[in-house]
Amino acid sequence: MRANMGDKPHSCEVCGYSFAWKSYLLRHMKTHTGDKPNSSEVCGSSFARKSHVLRHIKTHTGDEPHSCEVCGSSFALKSNLLSHMNTHTGDKPHSCEVCGSSFAHKSNLLRHITTHTGDKPHSCEVCGTSFARQSTLLRHMQTHTGEKPHSCEVCGSSFARQSTLLNHMTMHTGEKPHSCEICGSSFAIKACLVNHMKTHTGEKPHSCEVCGSSFALKSNLLSHMNTHTGDKPHSCEVCGSSFAQKSTLLRHMTTHTGDKPHSCEICGSSFARQSTLLRHMKTHTGEKPHSCEVCGSSFARQSTLLNHMTTHTGEKPHSCEICGSSFAIKSSLFKHMKTHTGDKPHSCEVCGSCFEQKSHLLSHMTTHTGDKVHSKHTR
Repeated sequence: MRANMGDKPHSCEVCGYSFAWKSYLLRHMKTHTGDKPNSSEVCGSSFARKSHVLRHIKTHTGDEPHSCEVCGSSFALKSNLLSHMNTHTGDKPHSCEVCGSSFAHKSNLLRHITTHTGDKPHSCEVCGTSFARQSTLLRHMQTHTGEKPHSCEVCGSSFARQSTLLNHMTMHTGEKPHSCEICGSSFAIKACLVNHMKTHTGEKPHSCEVCGSSFALKSNLLSHMNTHTGDKPHSCEVCGSSFAQKSTLLRHMTTHTGDKPHSCEICGSSFARQSTLLRHMKTHTGEKPHSCEVCGSSFARQSTLLNHMTTHTGEKPHSCEICGSSFAIKSSLFKHMKTHTGDKPHSCEVCGSCFEQKSHLLSHMTTHTGDKVHSKHTR
């Protein structure tokens, strides 16, 4: 509480606060003028009060005389120790007057306040980008300097942020400490868990201004934009094929490596993509969650339902550029194109005959079954 004017005769004309001594008033006025005449000789940081610069110097000397009796953590300033104690007591004495959120540390409250004010007082002298927190500005500066002071002791990789190094270390340890409470999936990085949770909530806050498509992740939106610009920045080092999205390139690479890391626990079938494995699992469970609203037919895949719907609408959106024939299903167009190209990729292992379509090969195989197969091999 403020004292009576008789006790504090020196008043601030800006905010009305009163002080017992004129020197206190003069010191207080610097909070309005922004004057910071006391500078650190080590790093150049400036402060309004000399006592503040003296406290700041301890961050350079490494002196931490104030220790926590609970966990043993040490601090350069007593005020930091007092704030730290709130993490043990659970006390959150600093409340936001706007939304009522409470915080254990005053510094956390001050950072939180910027979410309401939008204030970004820390500007980059190189590019002019502004930030709400000085720590964020310091991290940003590393994008200009290229500084990567945090190194991995296992492989020597260097990182600009310690948090990035800690995330990287999980590649060596295989640790996945962040688990989804809904489905049990585990992740090495907390940010990956946060992104994963959107698959359960259905949240898609990032919208494309061109076509209106929405995405859970901003990175997915940025990749999607390449479909409008035609940009294909991700190239295959093996065959030179280019792709709009990195995920598409990674899937494509399996065509060269033959890698099929996703295995079915029931029948042992392996797949290059996890999404393909998930679709395959429905052949064991019999699950058909996609139903036709017209006739009630159910399907395991949504794509199959969409193809089925053309039987009701009569729509044939897939046209052959050579002869103009139209098809309801894109796969039917692909099969039709082989009649123009002469491509016959399906070969009989018995006699070597080739066919345009797999179904034709299966029909042909009946000519080799039973006694016919036996007699052919015994000739």
